[in-house]
Amino acid sequence: MRIDELLAAAARDLSLAGIGEAAIDARLLLQHLTGLNRSQLLLHGDAVLDERTFERYQNLITERSHRIPLQHLIGSQEFWSMDFAVSPAVLIPRPETEFLLEQVLATCSGTLSTEALDMCTGSGVIAVVLAKELGCPVVAVDISETALRVAVKNFSRHQVAEQIQPVCSDLFAALASNQKFDLIVSNPPYIAEEQIDRLEPEVCRSEPRLALSGGPGGMKIIERIASEAHLFLQPGGWLFLEIGADQRKAVGTLFRLLAPHYSEVRVIDDWAGRPRVVQARHVPK
Repeated sequence: MRIDELLAAAARDLSLAGIGEAAIDARLLLQHLTGLNRSQLLLHGDAVLDERTFERYQNLITERSHRIPLQHLIGSQEFWSMDFAVSPAVLIPRPETEFLLEQVLATCSGTLSTEALDMCTGSGVIAVVLAKELGCPVVAVDISETALRVAVKNFSRHQVAEQIQPVCSDLFAALASNQKFDLIVSNPPYIAEEQIDRLEPEVCRSEPRLALSGGPGGMKIIERIASEAHLFLQPGGWLFLEIGADQRKAVGTLFRLLAPHYSEVRVIDDWAGRPRVVQARHVPK
């Protein structure tokens, strides 16, 4: 079968499986397998794949039809115009987290004098961007050792391993009580436990529940981070958290309770007009 015919057939199969961007996924899987870019696939549309490559491609299409995430099949995801390794051990990076980082950089560029902390680092995308864009040392914390191995791979891939210290910890538990940061950034688990099984199959079946579930109502980890972060922030240091689109009211209530520790609390809507980021500044007692 010719490449152009193969791509068309694969796109039909993926579409029947309920995948929205079926033609794009079919093409990206073939690019991954052959090493050809989009233009080269078009130019060689009349070429025929060898039998082994054809079989491997058919297997990938079958796996994708079973709603295995595209990123897990190709082993990577683009974020901040960089290519990051991903695996089933980590949350696949999403554009919402780029928005989080845009808000961090808009507020903190040129102001840091000590380290930054990336809490719940996952694949390490936040830590890498902070290290590159702010030029500061970063501590990257995750409770999962397997997630940290993926993150460390990405630190090396993007030449920032010497700037970033990976720490396996249940949030702040393994940090020294006197360790202070100018900036704490986190994309924590914030999906309500009761909603996870209703998400897309790629998410609820393949992404780590530990990185998704914020407990009943989705606020458990956000509450823990906000309640402890001020103990690890320098006076005037900033906390930035990615939040769910339905959590504006709960976040507002939380930070009113924490008012003695924070000022300049602000919930920022993303480009679609949905609550996405809460920022707060530490006020020392």
